[in-house]
Amino acid sequence: MMTDTDSDSSQRGNAVSQAIKYLQLRYQKLLDDVTPYMIGRWISAGLLTLAFLARVFILQGWYIVTYALGIYHLNLFIGFLSPKIDPEIAEYEDDAGGPELPTRANEEFRPFIRRLPEFKFWYAVSKSTLIATICTFFDCFNIPVFWPILVMYFITLFGITMKRQIKHMIKYRYLPFTHGKPKYSGHEDSGKDSRTYQPLHTQPVQNTGGPLVPPPPAASFTVGPVRDA
Repeated sequence: MMTDTDSDSSQRGNAVSQAIKYLQLRYQKLLDDVTPYMIGRWISAGLLTLAFLARVFILQGWYIVTYALGIYHLNLFIGFLSPKIDPEIAEYEDDAGGPELPTRANEEFRPFIRRLPEFKFWYAVSKSTLIATICTFFDCFNIPVFWPILVMYFITLFGITMKRQIKHMIKYRYLPFTHGKPKYSGHEDSGKDSRTYQPLHTQPVQNTGGPLVPPPPAASFTVGPVRDA
């Protein structure tokens, strides 16, 4: 009796784990399918953010949630603008063996590698906005605060953070975008031989005043039937 109960519980556990694994695979496939559509992804994230702000404005509440969401988005944006390996601290790290930022114009082209890639940036923005929207359905997150102070503090923090980031860009002379890569345009292969052949130059026959002598005819050979010995 105990064995039957253990087998039933193990089967239910396996079914639940398989269902969770199946949902995870479907979710990962959905993320893989939307990866190439960058513009559409950011339009959806913008609409989701506008819907959240409209809900907060209509309900006149949940300002703490809005402030926390804005601080989190600002942190993500700074990570999106920052290089993967900070040149300011790279010399103090022993394991910083990755690509570095070019500091001279004649150096080899190196693409800008972000600390936070674009897809992860979009995913974090969309996920956090969705969580913040869900929080607006619970009154426990609606803490009464004086919202103009939060707005002024966020604007001040945004200005200080962006000023520091721009100074960092100017100091190490980089832009958070890949640009300046040389483009090579080759001729299309039309299936024809593009090589040019120069005609052979023969030495001209000098005219000495006598009759022109025609060139000797080319030797011709006639192969007859082969006789049996």
